Order: sequence, then C-alpha cells, then structure tokens
Amino acid sequence: MSDDHEDDGYGYGAEYGTGGVEESDDETERHDGRGPERTFAALPPAQGRGFATSWWGRAWLKALEDTALDGQQLKQGRRLAREGGVGAVSVRPGRITAVVRDRDGTAYRSDVLLQQLGVGDWDRFLDMAVDRAGHIAALLDREMPPHLVEDAAGAGVDLLPGIGDLEPECTCGAWDHCPHSGALCYQVARLLDEDPFVLLLMRGRDERRLWDELQARSAARAVRAGDDGARETADGAEREVHGVPAGEAFAAAGILPPLPAPPSAPDEPGRGPSLDTETGPVPGIDPPALEVLAADSAVRAHRMLREALAPGHERHPLPAEPTPRQDAVRLAADARPEPRIGARLAEGSGRPAADLDAAVRAWRYGGAAALAVLDEEWTPDPDDLKRARARLGEAWEAGDRPALRASGRTRWTVAGADLQLRYDRNGRWWPYRKERGRWVPAGPADDDPAGALAVATGGGVD
Repeated sequence: MSDDHEDDGYGYGAEYGTGGVEESDDETERHDGRGPERTFAALPPAQGRGFATSWWGRAWLKALEDTALDGQQLKQGRRLAREGGVGAVSVRPGRITAVVRDRDGTAYRSDVLLQQLGVGDWDRFLDMAVDRAGHIAALLDREMPPHLVEDAAGAGVDLLPGIGDLEPECTCGAWDHCPHSGALCYQVARLLDEDPFVLLLMRGRDERRLWDELQARSAARAVRAGDDGARETADGAEREVHGVPAGEAFAAAGILPPLPAPPSAPDEPGRGPSLDTETGPVPGIDPPALEVLAADSAVRAHRMLREALAPGHERHPLPAEPTPRQDAVRLAADARPEPRIGARLAEGSGRPAADLDAAVRAWRYGGAAALAVLDEEWTPDPDDLKRARARLGEAWEAGDRPALRASGRTRWTVAGADLQLRYDRNGRWWPYRKERGRWVPAGPADDDPAGALAVATGGGVD
C-alpha cells in the first residue's frame, strides 16, 4: 500500500517511522496544512467492558470484523486495545493514526483509512439535516440516531463504514488488518461512543465547519421561506411552516423512532437444512445428528415466538432451563429421531435405550414435572400424605372406589389391574399403566385422582 494519498480522498500523506503521534494528556484540536485534526489522549485499559455501547460504535466494529480476513489477528488486536497498548489517537479527514505497542513493547505506527465524502455528498447531507430539526437536535446532543443515518442513506450518503471501507496501513508490513490496526479500530469505537463527530471528521468535516454550514443553510432557508410567504395570495392558502419550536426540538433529542408492530407468527416452524450432499463430512461430524439439531432449533424458535406474541406473555415467569439429561429427553420427544440417534439421546438422558420411550411419553404429557414423577419417588411430610389419602377417599362415590394398595410413599396401584396413580409435589395425580412389565405414563396430570385413573383406564392421551 502506498504512503502517498494526497489525492485519493483518504487523507494526507504521512511519513512512517517508529513514532509519529505525539501522546497528550487531553484531547487537542488543530488546523494545519493537513486539514483539521483532533488528537485524543491514550485511553485507560478496557478491562471488564465492551469496546462499543452505542449502536453506531457497534456498526463501526462490524465493518472492521466483516472486512478482516484473519479473525486471530483481530483477537490479538482486541487484546492489545483492552490492555492499553494503543497510544494517543489522531483523527483527521480520511485517516486515523496511533502508535500501538505489542506486548513485548515494540511500537508500530498504524493507520486506518476511510474514504471522505465528496462535496456533493456533504451538500445532500446538510440539506437533509436542515430539513429535519430533530437531526440537528440529536447532533447537538452528540447522538447519531438510526433515523439520521437512514435519512442520510436515503439521500445517497453513507455515514457509517461498510465491508471493505476500513483500509489498514501499518509499519509492521501486514497487508490485511493486523493486530495493531485492529487495536486502533477497537479504541476508536470507544471514542465514537462518546462523540459521533469523530466519524464525521473522518468523513471530511470537522465540527466547527459543520455547524457553520448548517447555520448558513438554515438562515438561507428562512429567508426563502419569508419570501415565499410574502408572495402568497390572500385566498386563505395555508403557508408551510419551516422548523419547529426550540423546546420541541430539544425534547426530541435522542428519541428513537417507534418500534414496528410485532410480526405475526408463522403457522408452522421452518424446515431445517438438508446436509445430504456429495461432499463427505469432516471427521467427527454427524450430518443426520446436525439435521436433528437444526430442525429442533426451528421448532423451539417457533414455539418461543408464539409464546412471546401471546397476550399477557410479559407477566409469565421465565421457564426453568432443563438440565442436559432432561433436554436429551425433550429433544427425543420433539424430534422423533431415527433409532441410532435415539440411542445417543438415551445415553445423554442417563437411561437405557429401552426406557427412553417412557421418558418421552412423560415429557409430552408434562415436561420436566412429568419426568420427575417417572424417575423419582419422594417422601411427603405427614400433612401432605394425609391430604393425599383424604383426596383418594373423597374422589369416588360410595361403592365405586377401586381397591387401591400403596406401592410406595406416593404411589397407589389398583388391585387386580395394571393401573397406578402417582402423587406429585404440587398435589396433582398422574395416571400410569403397566406395559410389557414396565410402568409407563398414561396421560397428563389431574387434580382429581378419579379423573386421572379414568384416563389410564381409557387408554391414555396421545
């Protein structure tokens, strides 16, 4: 990359040496033969915090991360910036510069170039800003709301950089973004959080000149508006009013545009990708298992979206995250995988493959609570046990009560039948039926033991 950029729109030529940026204790601003320039003192290490909190700062980093070809280089740059390896940062039209020190203390002069906006671009941007008082109010408050950037883009002016717009130069000799230019960009994201005029200066206008031009255009527009009003006829035609009251403009500073209406949920989850291709998988990758996971992700996303759009969703507590063993059963219940993958899920659930079917049934009837009833037997306190027995005694009319015998602390089996009731910690009753010598869930929970037993007698609920 050449060091001579006098006419390329990126900034001005500079000699690359071992130094190059004077480190200062405060932010300074100067105008010289190279144009307006601001120099920011070295920032303290960024331990325990992100490099960008504003949306425009994150957009700057996205342009960097989407452009760089080597993610490892950026990770090293992020580490250098986080450890305070970036010196004072000089910002001028088309170029940012800093001395960046490696962890061994070696210093490199690093520059990142950004194309300046042309005269026509600035004319369109300034006209757009004068048309909308809210944009000027936002800039006064050192904010760059999304609608300002969107309106500028609508006028053909891209304020934020995109892929390939951040061009690095470094005395380390790298041709792509190296750790030093990466560290510089991460540091600049912190500066942008505090002041979006840093970006506008890189694009070619310093703050003083920008305000002077906005003021001149506002005054010229007011004169034109007055002339137009003087020429209005007396037929009662309504005159267009330019501008808004100062109080209204101030109150609008930083207000984001209203959120769009929530989207409607699709009727069905999306289909997962097919990984059955002519190219074989790399070692250790199981395409059918990945297809199951992708399909499961689509089903879960669809379910979560429908729940989020349901009325009163914000008042419901967040559901507890399943444990890995519970989630293996959930995945088997939702995905209905082929036997080979089902065997892997059974192993993940901590049970023999032959027992996975009962666990899947339990999950479909009642999730983690039903799975706990299948796997665990608990010891109720005397009052809970007394209430359970009383409920069993009251559930049937005289003479209709089946013969129940205790089969554990919270389980009662119907004498002479392969039917069972199980009592859970929330006072609900779960029907069970014996199949091929195993007790399996026969339906969902019921507050009434007679209702639960009727489900088991009727063959269960699918």
